[in-house]
Amino acid sequence: MATYESVIKITGAVGDLVFYNLNGKNVVRKKSGFNKTAFKKSPSYEKVRQNSSEFGHCSKIGKVIRKSLEIYIKESGDPLLYQKFAKVMTAIKDLDTISERGKRTVELGLKTEEGRKLLREFQMGAINKVSDCIRIQDQVLYKNDECTSDQAVVITIKLDSENYKTESAEEIITWDKKQESSFKKYFSEDGLLLYFVVLKNEKNEITHMGFV
Repeated sequence: MATYESVIKITGAVGDLVFYNLNGKNVVRKKSGFNKTAFKKSPSYEKVRQNSSEFGHCSKIGKVIRKSLEIYIKESGDPLLYQKFAKVMTAIKDLDTISERGKRTVELGLKTEEGRKLLREFQMGAINKVSDCIRIQDQVLYKNDECTSDQAVVITIKLDSENYKTESAEEIITWDKKQESSFKKYFSEDGLLLYFVVLKNEKNEITHMGFV
């Protein structure tokens, strides 16, 4: 892109050049070599089309999951969290070894232990990962001896990756001296269930949060 000075104001295409006004300046650039029709049909663009399709899928899945956790994600204080989350969605999608390239999904990636691990290890800004001191098994929340939280908020998310939708339910658990507490089963297991836990101290401050 370059600017130019001329008595005659040109707008539009002339040969391989495109003239237009940008923020009060006359600008000229060379036409893009991108061809929309070729992109859709040419075999040479096949890998690009596959990557584009999967990128769109990961972005949409990441967005609907984040939407379910919006009020807590805001507490992370990380303005780039959505980009980082999209990146981990892509890494999880890559673990789908069942689907053909271009049709790999986050959901199938999350059905692998490595995919679940990537999600558990994702850190929300500067807030500690909840997986460092909490685990879930058979609708029971267990905390280890290092966990000093007084309260846990358990968010169950049912992911519908085909329609890019989620259902969610939230439950507050207060511990006494016990190291474990059961929570309700809100959804059937015919879909993919994700568990997000927020730990709070006696001042109602968030100390840990993340997927388990």
